[in-house]
Amino acid sequence: MEDDGRYRDNRQDFIRGAKDIAKVAKKQVGKKMGRGVDKMADEYTKRSYKRFEEEDDDDDYGGVPSNDGGYYRSDSRANDDEGHSDSTEGHDEDDEIYEGEYQGIPRADSGKAGSMDGVTAAQAQQFRDLSAYEGERRKDQEELAQQYETILQECGHGKFQWTLYFVLGLALMADGVEIFVVGFVLPSAEKDMCLSEPNKGMLGLIVYLGMMVGAFVWGGLADRIGRRQTLLISLSINSVFAFFSSFVQGYVSFLFCRLASGVGIGGSIPIVFSYYSEFLAQEKRGEHLSWLCMFWMIGGIYASAMAWAIIPHYGWSFQMGSAYQFHSWRVFVLVCAFPSVAAISALTTMPESPRFFLENGKHDEAWMILKQVHDTNMRAKGYPERVFSVTTIKTVKQMDELVNMSDSTAWHQKWRIKLTALFHQVWSNFQTVFSPQYRRTTYMMMAVWFSMSFSYYGLTVWFPDMIKYLQKQEYASRTKVFVKEKVEHVTFNFTLENQVHRQGQYFNDKFMNLRMKSMVFEDSLFEECYFEDITSSNTFFKNCTFIATLFYNTDLFKYRLINCKLVNSTFLHNKEGCLLSDVSDENNAYMVYFVSFLGTLAVLPGNIVSALLMDKIGRLRMLAGSSVISCISCFFLSFGNSESAMIALLCLFGGISIASWNALDVLTVELYPSDKRTTAFGFLNALCKLAAVLGISIFTSFVGITKAVPILFASGALAAGSFLALKLPETRGQVLQ
Repeated sequence: MEDDGRYRDNRQDFIRGAKDIAKVAKKQVGKKMGRGVDKMADEYTKRSYKRFEEEDDDDDYGGVPSNDGGYYRSDSRANDDEGHSDSTEGHDEDDEIYEGEYQGIPRADSGKAGSMDGVTAAQAQQFRDLSAYEGERRKDQEELAQQYETILQECGHGKFQWTLYFVLGLALMADGVEIFVVGFVLPSAEKDMCLSEPNKGMLGLIVYLGMMVGAFVWGGLADRIGRRQTLLISLSINSVFAFFSSFVQGYVSFLFCRLASGVGIGGSIPIVFSYYSEFLAQEKRGEHLSWLCMFWMIGGIYASAMAWAIIPHYGWSFQMGSAYQFHSWRVFVLVCAFPSVAAISALTTMPESPRFFLENGKHDEAWMILKQVHDTNMRAKGYPERVFSVTTIKTVKQMDELVNMSDSTAWHQKWRIKLTALFHQVWSNFQTVFSPQYRRTTYMMMAVWFSMSFSYYGLTVWFPDMIKYLQKQEYASRTKVFVKEKVEHVTFNFTLENQVHRQGQYFNDKFMNLRMKSMVFEDSLFEECYFEDITSSNTFFKNCTFIATLFYNTDLFKYRLINCKLVNSTFLHNKEGCLLSDVSDENNAYMVYFVSFLGTLAVLPGNIVSALLMDKIGRLRMLAGSSVISCISCFFLSFGNSESAMIALLCLFGGISIASWNALDVLTVELYPSDKRTTAFGFLNALCKLAAVLGISIFTSFVGITKAVPILFASGALAAGSFLALKLPETRGQVLQ
């Protein structure tokens, strides 16, 4: 009987020992998980934790091993185990020890230590979870990139891609038009708005500033709310404010409308290239993105042709009194909004990028779009029976923050919360572009974009200004000078142009219904003369004397009379007008419209060559090679001493440099993953516009002073850009990240 009792006792001890071993194993696993957290606590917390750990160990291992290898405990502990009720079943004894230690009123230091320990543990656990989640997301993105490329191969390249090509081409065309609008309307708008030289300069730069803001904002939003939706919003803003700018009368309101219009169109380039690339397989991507660049050239040609066809026709205008005028240049501004409106209409028929849906966990929507691409292409190729074989596509784990809003929350608060959350998401995505994984690539791309834009935009604006300067010099060389002439009882009713009259005497002469262009009268006498219906530009009277002279319906304001004496002379019904340019309207139209037309048309050969060779020689060779040749072509500018020579050099530079721009666009699309693609592209394009403003400001300041400094600046920037481009990774033949 004693042996049986001993056997039963040993058996109970063995069972309890096994339970204790299981608890110890569970406890040790928990200790290992929290050990890294415990190291970050302060010394007091460490000492407290160590004391609790020792007490726990003593409780668990308080017994000594028996001869049979089991564990046993004191009878009191065994009685406690046996005395547990159903209500406490499953309750961990470790929790009881923890709660017993911290129940009651804690000391100030111990309470603080416990709080810090809990917060630190929670933060460390959150960090570990976030890192693991990001690792899973990266793995998903890599798997999706490979699978997506295979799916695009099955969908093929056909009718759908070409339809999207023309739709997105209209959006890119609208961007090209926006660049030229202000430059074309300035010669005419300055008459209506009485623009000074600083105001004209600001109006020329405001478009670039607006596009800089728009590229950054819309690029960031396109990665969060979708390519198609963001492009529709940006084009709508551009269309609305372009429409308003054709009707507003004041300089400030016109400036604001062009700024807002630029903000809208600023999103077209980063979104269009990213959007289109996500429908192209790798063997088609470089070529067809380069073909898409041709629409920017088409936009420039469209703007030049419309300006030449509309603006010189001043009969296309009406006015309502003197308060409202609608001249032909306003008709041109209205016509320039058509590509943007057409792009909006066509874009409503196109789907969102399926790659964007997959990156945001929307499997079914992406599958339907890819099936649409497949079926459209197969039907167009004569294979309507082919079935889309893809049934499941990889989606990427989402890391979006959840925003909980109750039903009682006001609508404006909901919008504020949503916009705040969206802003934080966009800003976080932008910061990721500078994370260690992409930092080197981003800095190198920033340098290449800046150097390319600084030289290209600086030179392309410097060219027309140099041509203007050469025109002024040639115009001044044809100036006729008259000295000490005496004219009596003569009626002048024809145009007087490009003349200088010194020490002349005019008695009882009439100047009626005529234009005065670049006329200067110095030290002359006008006695009993009559001026009626005079329109003048760059006309001045210096140190002249007017005796008994009448000015009726003229624009010969007193600021045109420099140090002049007026004796019994009268001004009646003066015209309202502004000080106009000293070059004739015909020359302005020729320079602004025709030269721009030739400059944009000259990039056609470069576009074709870059499209055909992009996938054969690679992006980096195309970018670096074109930059080097452009750098060499800059030195020929030193030999451009005539108007025709400058126009030829402008065409040469534009035709060569377009290949480097195409390669840079393709490279930017392929270097960044889909969830950061438009964000990075938008930021780099915004930097491009900032560099354009700096280049234009610096280069134009040397017009008429020296050609050496702009040439050296442009050549140096292009040389630096071509060198840095070779340091970038080649993306030819790679799947879209």
